[in-house]
Parts: sequence; C-alpha cells; structure tokens
Amino acid sequence: MEWRTRIVSDKDILLGKPVIKGTRISVELILELMAEGWTEAQVLESYPNITADDLKAVFAYLRDGMHQAMYLPLRRTA
Repeated sequence: MEWRTRIVSDKDILLGKPVIKGTRISVELILELMAEGWTEAQVLESYPNITADDLKAVFAYLRDGMHQAMYLPLRRTA
C-alpha cells in the first residue's frame, strides 16, 4: 500500500496533522477509533467519504513511521 497518495499534511488543515486526502479526518482519529474497538465497517459507515483503501493507508503510514521513530520503552510484565 502506497500511503503517500492517500495521507497528506497541510498546515492549514488540523494544524498540519496527517489526514486522509480530501477530508479533515486525521490519522490520529482513525487510530483512536480502532483502539477503542471500532471495526472497519463501523468506521466506514460513520465516515462514508473514506474507503477501505484509505484505512489501509492509515496503517501503512503508521507502519512506516514505526520503522523511522524511536519506540517508547515498555515495562516487562510478569
């Protein structure tokens, strides 16, 4: 998935947060919804102007960001 065609950043839209192209729906919002347990179907139903490929682009963007960023230290649990 080539996310660069679907995820954009513009300082005039949501202060430059990455958004799905052509929308004001941020990557952050999608991740928050999914972390809260929303399904892909629920997201697409609630935001009909985005597609399944847009959601794939969100996760591809996150994957690439994880390759380039520092990780938060995790505590071991017993």
